[in-house]
Amino acid sequence: VVIAPVFTAIKTVADRLEGSNVKVAAQNCAVQNDFGAHTGEIAPAMLKDAGCSHIIIGHSERRQFYGETDNSVNQKTKATLAAGLTAIVCVGEMLADREAGNAENVVKGQLVKGLDGLTVADMERIIIAYEPVWAIGTGKTATPEQAQEMHGHIRQIVAATHGEGVAQAVRILYGGSVKPDNIATLMSQPDVDGALVGGASLEASSFSQIVNYK
Repeated sequence: VVIAPVFTAIKTVADRLEGSNVKVAAQNCAVQNDFGAHTGEIAPAMLKDAGCSHIIIGHSERRQFYGETDNSVNQKTKATLAAGLTAIVCVGEMLADREAGNAENVVKGQLVKGLDGLTVADMERIIIAYEPVWAIGTGKTATPEQAQEMHGHIRQIVAATHGEGVAQAVRILYGGSVKPDNIATLMSQPDVDGALVGGASLEASSFSQIVNYK
């Protein structure tokens, strides 16, 4: 289990979780990994000092509202890896993309550009999260079959870019209105390795049910 609190709570949460099996992630980071003149930015190395082991990169909200691009996702991923942290790289299509039958191409473009230049060794510290944007905070959820279809597609893309061994080893999370009542069916899909939980994590009881769904 990895928890991603707001920046101002990272140190407190990390201190509370020290010695447990629960890790801490940041929700974003700077494209730079040095401690230079980057006012207002938070470098991966700083987040590591604060207690993070993971960083979420390219979350759909970052792409939609804050101008995150595939290029900046790639830069942030490389900076995260350079700091010795694990990158949770998010990809996913908008409703218009899916309705136009272009979902797989959109996700492929995000993934290929986001992981560009990474070595096989780098991929050991990459987790991919698939976020169908149309199913986030809308109450809509991709069917288990739709999730599996895209997760299988993602695994094929990684096989083409980094080899079959990496593709089989990489963890692919589903993140689209995951709830206690759908986690089991989503996790039963062969290429769904975990969940990126959003709104349902804000309430302790629902998050606990998701974590302990088995």
